[in-house]
Amino acid sequence: MNTDKLTNTIVRKAIEALQTGDKMAWFPLFTEQAELFDDGHSLNFKNFFEQALGHERFTSIDKVENNGLDIYGKFHSDQWGDFKTYFKFRINADGKINRLDIGQAQY
Repeated sequence: MNTDKLTNTIVRKAIEALQTGDKMAWFPLFTEQAELFDDGHSLNFKNFFEQALGHERFTSIDKVENNGLDIYGKFHSDQWGDFKTYFKFRINADGKINRLDIGQAQY
């Protein structure tokens, strides 16, 4: 999958780690207290991605908005199948991701 559309360096590293299921690359990009919201519902970030990494990935990136922080694309989950999704990253002043909103996208 092509990540050339990803213009934010931190987001690009996160998506590349997601794509390969690389926990050692994924978790250090986030703050210790990173928040995760799935379709608006708060989830435990660490628990969710311990299970998801290696089993979920983008199959295409269709659009990037908000200065490279919001990603929309087709997604595959071994558990939930294929669907359109969004990942909206929020990065703090220290360059760490402190919030990630994910969910099904309509576009």
